[in-house]
Order: sequence, then C-alpha cells, then structure tokens
Amino acid sequence: MSSGYGMNGGPSRCFPFWQEVLACYVVNSNEEDASGRKKCAPMLEDYYECLHHKKEAARIQALQAAYRKAEAEGGYKANPPTAGQIRNLGILGKEEDSRAVLGSK
Repeated sequence: MSSGYGMNGGPSRCFPFWQEVLACYVVNSNEEDASGRKKCAPMLEDYYECLHHKKEAARIQALQAAYRKAEAEGGYKANPPTAGQIRNLGILGKEEDSRAVLGSK
C-alpha cells in the first residue's frame, strides 16, 4: 500500500517509489497549473510496476514461450546459448544477446 506500512509493520516494498511520485508532483505542479504532472509519468509507471509487476510478468511469459518454442524445435539441443548470453539476458546494452537467445528480431 502507498501508506508506507508493509504487512509486517515495516515500510512496504513500493513505498520509495510512491515517495518519488509525490515528490515529483510537489515539484512540478501547483494549485493553478497541473500540467507539470506529465513529467511524473515515468515515476508513476515505476510505482505501478512495483505494485502489479505487469512488465515483469510479460517478460517472463515471452522468455517461457521462446524457450518452449526452441525446445519443441530442438533448437537448444543443436545450438545451446553460451553462459555469457544467458548472463546478459535483460541487461541494458546487451539486447543483441537477448535476441540471439530468444530467437526474436
């Protein structure tokens, strides 16, 4: 919850993201003009991702589908990915390794 209290009494896992959203709103908007809130969209998106994990779930589904497809085609047995390619999955700047492992373009 955005209240800041987790289920065990400490801060919730998403509370730091909520604080970023509120800080952005305070800095970029006022009572007369709320147009500055558009600058807070990335922070709000991060907060929603922390709450709902939709991007993470979509990425996991894509990885599982690619693995099942390659497994059905026998692709991993004939041409297995290297350990470096597996370590680089999802790392920024290493998209070519992710594409090579996933088989997407």
